[in-house]
Amino acid sequence: MALSLTSLRDLDALGFEEVIDVRSPSEYAEDHLPCAVNLPVLDDDERARIGTIYVRDSRFKARRAGAALVARNAAAHLEGHLADKGPGYRPLVYCWRGGQRSGSFATILAQIGWRVEVLEGGYRSYRRLVQEALYQTPLAARVLLLDGNTGTAKTELLARLDGLGQQVIDLEALANHRGSIFGRRSGGQPSQKAFESALAARVVRLDPGRALLLEAESSKIGGLSVPPSLWRAMQAAKRIEVTAPLPARAAYLARVYGTPAEATGGFAAALEKLRVFHAAEVISDWQALLARGAHAALAERLMAEHYDPRYAKSRARKAGIVERIAMPDLSPQALDAAAARIAAIAARASA
Repeated sequence: MALSLTSLRDLDALGFEEVIDVRSPSEYAEDHLPCAVNLPVLDDDERARIGTIYVRDSRFKARRAGAALVARNAAAHLEGHLADKGPGYRPLVYCWRGGQRSGSFATILAQIGWRVEVLEGGYRSYRRLVQEALYQTPLAARVLLLDGNTGTAKTELLARLDGLGQQVIDLEALANHRGSIFGRRSGGQPSQKAFESALAARVVRLDPGRALLLEAESSKIGGLSVPPSLWRAMQAAKRIEVTAPLPARAAYLARVYGTPAEATGGFAAALEKLRVFHAAEVISDWQALLARGAHAALAERLMAEHYDPRYAKSRARKAGIVERIAMPDLSPQALDAAAARIAAIAARASA
C-alpha cells in the first residue's frame, strides 16, 4: 500500500514503528527523512553496476541482476537489523521516487506478514515538501534577531533562551559551523539538503503566535545558504543588540574556539584568507600571536581590526534595533540576566 505524504507535520502522526530508507548509503548520507534508518537494497557500487547494465545492455538484464542483489541484501537485513522485529512490526519504506527498490523490499516484508507501506513518490515527494516550507511559504512566526559583535556569546544566549522556554532555532548548530571564516567545526557541515531537512522540521512546528529568536547571520553559514523564506523574514526582522567589553569578548572566543592545539592549524589557514583585506604586516602580526599561543590577544586584535569595523559598517545600513543590552562581562550571571531581558522583549513582541 502506498502512503501519500501531504505535510511534513504528518510524519509525527503516522504511527509507523520505523522509517526505512532503502537507497544507497551515499544517497542516504546526502539527506533522508527524519529518524529514517538506512537499509540499502543496493549499495553505491551495486547501483552503479545495475545502471551500467541498463544503459549498455538491456532493461531486462538490469532488472534481473538488480533483483538478485536486492534479494541478497534483503536477506542480510532480515538476519540483521530486522531479526528482532515481532509480528506487529509496521514500517514505512521509501526509495528515490517510490519505485522498484522500495516496492521490492516492501513486497518481501509484506510476505512475512508485517504491515508495511511504501511512501508514494519516495524521497522526492518529501523533498518537495521541504522546498515548499522553506522556499515558497512565508515564515509563520515573527522573527527577532539577536545581533551583536563577534564574541558577544549570542549562541550561548540562544541556548539559555531555549532553556527558558523561548521559541529558538540555532542555525549555526544545524549548519555545524560558527558562521565566520574561523567557524569550522569537527565533523564538517551537512549537505545543503540535510541542513534544509533539519530546518524544515523545526519551521513547520513553529507557533505563529510566539516570537522566533534567531542569531543574526549572513545569507550563508559556512558553505550553506539560508533558504529564501527564512532569509526574507530575517531581513525584515527587528533586532536586539547585545554588547560586551572587548577584553571579555576576546577571552570568551579564546575559550570557545578550542584548545591551542586544536585551533592552531585551522586558524593559520583562515588567517591566510584575510590577506585580501589587510596589509602583509598586519597578517604577520596576527600569525606571530597565533604561533606564540596568545589566542586571547589574537582574538582581540582580529575583532578590533577586522570584525568590529565591518560589523559597524553593515549595521549602519540596517534598521530595526528594538533594544540594546550591555553586558558588563560574559560571566554566567551576566548571560542569565541578558537572557531574561531578551525573553521579556520576546514576550512583548508576541503579545
